[in-house]
Formats: sequence, structure tokens, C-alpha cells
Amino acid sequence: MQNWVHILFRSLGAVVMLFVLTRILGKKQISQLTFFEYVTGIALGEIAGFLSTDVENSYLHGIVALSVWFFIPFLGELVTLRSKTLREWFEGKGTVLIKEGKVLEDNLKKERYTADELLEQLRTKSVFRVADVEFATLEASGELSVLLKKENQPLTPAMLGIKVAPEEEPQTVIMDGNILDEPLAAMGLNRGWLHTELEKQGFLLENVFLGQVDAAHQLYLDLYDDQVQVPEPQTKAVLMATLKKCGADLELFALSVENNEARRMYGNCANAMNAVIRDMTPLLER
Repeated sequence: MQNWVHILFRSLGAVVMLFVLTRILGKKQISQLTFFEYVTGIALGEIAGFLSTDVENSYLHGIVALSVWFFIPFLGELVTLRSKTLREWFEGKGTVLIKEGKVLEDNLKKERYTADELLEQLRTKSVFRVADVEFATLEASGELSVLLKKENQPLTPAMLGIKVAPEEEPQTVIMDGNILDEPLAAMGLNRGWLHTELEKQGFLLENVFLGQVDAAHQLYLDLYDDQVQVPEPQTKAVLMATLKKCGADLELFALSVENNEARRMYGNCANAMNAVIRDMTPLLER
């Protein structure tokens, strides 16, 4: 057998084995690596490379070496799942670098981390002042986790005591000009509804690159022609305007009628409508 054919089959075998072994080891192997996972990944790649091209050595020996480097981290993961001490020894643990806005220089030296590197990592988190940080930890993966002080954190509805509806994942119903029936059915919709919405916005299906539907059944489109401006769906705005008009009409009726009982009735209805508007505002104006 010619060498190039031999290398071709050895390479294909190495790719398949490496793919299968990596899939078994799990997603951690391709995410932020710990020290042990980093070493394992390098070793598996090196062995797979030699296994592909080193035609003079035994292919079986390469498989044995690949298997050893697979079973070591695989068994290590099983063991570390049951022991925190071993987990810290194999994977390491986080180190606090900033506490209450103050840099812990001893911990920086321990991790051989310079002030420039710390500031660079903070900037990647959109933090430009150390004094704004309540807590910063260098994780075992090398990632810097940052908690801002309370007064520097972004304002959220929860801080204002406002309740908002849970966010639901938008469904992609059009991709590359083709309708995707499964996500459309998951939203309780059909092709007839989709074609109607496309007609409302004045676009043909074949001109749409991507189409998504949110929890309020509003269709958002991205066209192949980037020069064409797609108007935002107005369903929420129209509904909010209608509710406000109803509330204003009820208040007007309460002021214009002469009958006291009718005036109270319209006033109560106006108050109830205003309460509905307050409850619906987080949903319709986000």
C-alpha cells in the first residue's frame, strides 16, 4: 500500500477516535480548560498527529497510548465528582484578587498576575475603575469573575419593585427564505398566519433571510437586501394606545355625566383600566 493511502486511512481513523473520545469526555474539554484538561488536550492531539503520519510505528501502539490518555481524565472526572479535595487539587480553585474595592497584592503575586493583566481583564468586563468592584475572583479556568458594588450595578426592574413577565425564547420560523414548520407549530401558529404577517409588512417569502417570532407573536424580519428598512412590528404599541384611550374615555365619561351613580361607575371603571395599564406596561413597552 502506498504511503499516502496508508496515511489517509490512519488519519481518518485518528479523527474518528479523537472525535468519539472528546464527545465522551464532555463539553468541559472544549470550554475554558483547567490545568489537567489543558495537558490532556495537548497530549491527545499530539498522539493523534503521530498516529496519522508515523507510518513506521505500530498503529496499535498509538491506539493504546490514545486510550490511556482518554481513560486517565475520564476516571479523574468520575473521582473528582465525589471528592472536593481532589477536585481542587486537579482543577484548582478560585483566588480573590479584589475585595471591597481593594486589590489584594499578595494574591496577585501568588497567581503571578500583574496589575496590567488585572486591569485588562477588568476592561473586558466593561469595568474601568477598581474602586467600583466589590469582589473579583480569578477562577480555576483563568476567567476573572467580577461583582460590582451595589451602587454601580445596572438598574433592574426588580430594584424598582416592578414585576415583568418571564422572557420566552423567540422561535426562528424562516431561514434562508424557507419556512420552518416545527418552531412555527411550537408557537401554536401555522403557515397561513405567517403568510398573512408577511403580506401586512409587504414582503415576499423569498426575499426574507431570517424571520423570528417572539412570545407576543410579533414577526421580526431580516431581508437579503440590507438597504431595505424593515419597520418594527406595531402590535404592542397599538394595544397600549388602545388601552390608554379607553382609560381616557372612561375618565371623560365620569366627568361629563350628571347622574352620581353613573359617575361613580365610570370612575371605578377608569381606575380599574388604569390598574390594567400599569400591569401591562412592562409587557407592552419593553
